[in-house]
Amino acid sequence: MKMRISFHTLGCKLNYSETSQLRDQYEKLGHEIVPFGNDTDAVLINTCTVTENADAECRKIIRKIQKISPKAFIGVTGCYAQLKSDEIATIPGVDAVIGTSDKLRIDQIITDYSKRNMPEIHVSSVDEAIFSFSQSADEDSRTRAFLKIQDGCDYSCSFCTIPLARGKSRSLDISEIPKRIRQLEEQGYHEIILSGINLGDYSHDDANFIDVLNLIESFDTKARFRIGSIEPNLVNESLLRLIASSNKIVPHLHMPLQSGSQSVLKRMKRRYKISKYYDNLILCKQLMPHACIGADVIVGFPGEADQEYEDTFSFIEQLPFSYLHVFTYSERDNTPAAEYDDPIPMRIRKLRNARLRALSDSKRRAFYESQIGSCHKVIPESFDHSTGHWKGWTENYVRVQFRGSQFLNMQPYVVQLDQLDHLSGTVISTLLDEPQLSNGYLQLSVI
Repeated sequence: MKMRISFHTLGCKLNYSETSQLRDQYEKLGHEIVPFGNDTDAVLINTCTVTENADAECRKIIRKIQKISPKAFIGVTGCYAQLKSDEIATIPGVDAVIGTSDKLRIDQIITDYSKRNMPEIHVSSVDEAIFSFSQSADEDSRTRAFLKIQDGCDYSCSFCTIPLARGKSRSLDISEIPKRIRQLEEQGYHEIILSGINLGDYSHDDANFIDVLNLIESFDTKARFRIGSIEPNLVNESLLRLIASSNKIVPHLHMPLQSGSQSVLKRMKRRYKISKYYDNLILCKQLMPHACIGADVIVGFPGEADQEYEDTFSFIEQLPFSYLHVFTYSERDNTPAAEYDDPIPMRIRKLRNARLRALSDSKRRAFYESQIGSCHKVIPESFDHSTGHWKGWTENYVRVQFRGSQFLNMQPYVVQLDQLDHLSGTVISTLLDEPQLSNGYLQLSVI
């Protein structure tokens, strides 16, 4: 029986990639994919559980579905489903709970999409989970795609539930990577983002993450490649020099910092010293002055004294970060940190978060200003009919808008950045020997 089915995703880019894979599976079975929020016969929610907000958002989404499509089958999968299946099963309206090991087999597990009196629970251990391939387009993009090459994590950070929800680190066979890249190119993607839960921990047979990058360097492709996120302890001089010398791997490094205080890092059970992070960042900027460097930061970790927070703020303030992703610590069940003494009052956590977000805005603006006058490769992604502007990213992760025909070829263009906010600019040339834009200008927005 064919049906209308919707999908909703919470959490990381890997979740979006896996939802895309699910969407393709159901489409190939002949079902109609309808946008989330429309009346539908079934909804699958792919969840996250990194923060308490992620759990609460899932429950909110379930209530929304019941208002829009009260007769719709509701299935919940992902990390929240893996860790708290019994809790989800008590939420009114839920018909099935599917864990992470079976996420990409839902079309095989669920054969009847009628409403249940009691929800089905399909949650198995992730201890022996195998790698499941997925790839997806970036949201609202026809030119950027995420390629999942790694899943799971063997680390034991005291605040994190990901190893419990995703299982041990496992990777895509390196011999499969060229085929997957070629498929994405044939679908029209010009940028491929390498993705994983602990991407730098990629390992298959004797191949590691550096081997993947060297493979990409040797591969005959016109696509550019972006490293999604990589742990600081897995960054070294060889990796940075490879990126710096590459014409395919873009100068953008996202390294989770979490704290600029060594004592907090120790309580978090992170696998690096703050000096290691500092050395990585300085060397990256020496080798690639135009590189974009981002970081994740957690504020309000148990016992985070005022001085420890100030150490974090000062560490970030003095260094050439380009942006931050700031998270307010929330206690997660089955993690050591949830049992730590001296929890920080939520009011203090939120104040610390707001202050670091303001610093992030300042860092991003300074980075954008430093790029004025330089030329970069921009891939047009989405067109705004109300303004007549395209949006896209430079290779070093500057968000750009530029005026052009809505029928513009979806290909890379070389552009010159001229000024911040309503940036006038010049399209120098395309990269694929197509006619260049005339009378083009850029509008650079700090996002």
